[in-house]
Amino acid sequence: MSVEPMKVIIAKPGLDGHDRGAKVVARALVEAGMEVVYLGLRQTPESIVNAALEEDADVIGLSILSGAHMTHFRRVKELMDKNGLGDRLLTGGGIIPTKDQEKLKELGIEKVFGPGDDIQAIVDYIRTWHRSRST
Repeated sequence: MSVEPMKVIIAKPGLDGHDRGAKVVARALVEAGMEVVYLGLRQTPESIVNAALEEDADVIGLSILSGAHMTHFRRVKELMDKNGLGDRLLTGGGIIPTKDQEKLKELGIEKVFGPGDDIQAIVDYIRTWHRSRST
């Protein structure tokens, strides 16, 4: 019996044009055995959630450096809940101040990562989340 790998959507919402970090994370997830769909730059929350629906993704990861993290995370979370994806993991990273990380936790985004965080910590976080929902 084969088990399908976890499917992860990685996207850059808004007008932020820097995607090197998102590509590095996407590559690390692929190397860890996950299936990754990288949507690229200038995505809308609607296009991100639609892709997650089409791909039946387990995880949505947003990469945001523009300062619009509260708006984008909030809208993606609302659309996930509205479209029956509320049980999936929404996470991400970028330049997100600590005080905003606490606000994101209140919205249901438990963990976000910054530029200095270890790539393996991101892989481990997603794997741990996936294991916890499989039991």
